[in-house]
Amino acid sequence: MRMYFTFIFLLPLCLLYFDAIAQVSQTSSKKICEIVLEDEIHREKCDSSIITKGIYTADNKIYRSGSFFVYDYYYQDLSGKKFKFTADEVTEDMSYEERKKAWHLVNFDSINDHTIDLITLSIDTNSNDILYQFPDFHQTIIAYDYILRDGSKGPFEGTGLIENEKNTWLHPPRNKLLGVLELNPFPFIQAPYEVGNKWSWTLNNIAGKSYGDERWKSWEGIIETISNYEIVGKRIMSTPIGELECFVIESTALSPFGKTYLTAYFNVDIGFVKLDYTNIDSTKLVLELLAHANQNN
Repeated sequence: MRMYFTFIFLLPLCLLYFDAIAQVSQTSSKKICEIVLEDEIHREKCDSSIITKGIYTADNKIYRSGSFFVYDYYYQDLSGKKFKFTADEVTEDMSYEERKKAWHLVNFDSINDHTIDLITLSIDTNSNDILYQFPDFHQTIIAYDYILRDGSKGPFEGTGLIENEKNTWLHPPRNKLLGVLELNPFPFIQAPYEVGNKWSWTLNNIAGKSYGDERWKSWEGIIETISNYEIVGKRIMSTPIGELECFVIESTALSPFGKTYLTAYFNVDIGFVKLDYTNIDSTKLVLELLAHANQNN
């Protein structure tokens, strides 16, 4: 019954999204860019005089303009119980900290229409204001929407990803409960895509005010998180969109608070199919791909 409901509402959701998104400017397909290694990630640097919608997305193979990904998720506590969460009502007189913490866990037995049930990732090339505000933001702009069980939209966040022939790296969703993922390895795969490949990435994290919470950890100032990655194997994953061959990437992130873990499953055509996190407090958070579509499908 759950899966039937999910896909019944996903189809109109996808269609509405595709109707709303604009075509990428033809100029962007002719951009002059080079791939450079910066802060341990291969990034695209384009001619600063060319600021156009989709400039860092036009040559993506997976996270293309118009792509839309739907993830299920669950949070698991130390006793093994599974939860989703509900975004609580916020009011104008609430402080920033009160708004940030306005959520609570919902046991699987108590899920209702107001529970955040799914998380969608869409490629937001129709909005490129961030390119003007932050000229060094050399990323594909993405949007995460948090979808309630009744099909309506809850919280929203905009962020970015990097995809090119050298690597694919993305910010995870980090709103409300998912702020715990700030201390985890970010989803990341780097060429060559073969078993045994290892790489590292260091994050100087100043976002404690945004993502810290005493329910896991909170901090002020800059902390350093060092993530180490390895492609440890290949595996056929059974998913709602079929059998998918995935690279299995094991990773750890070490910060002053301790160590976190991520096992990521990456398909070269679909992207990240499953993200299995172990958080800083040893709880778990798992995201699994339910559906995927793009304008060319």
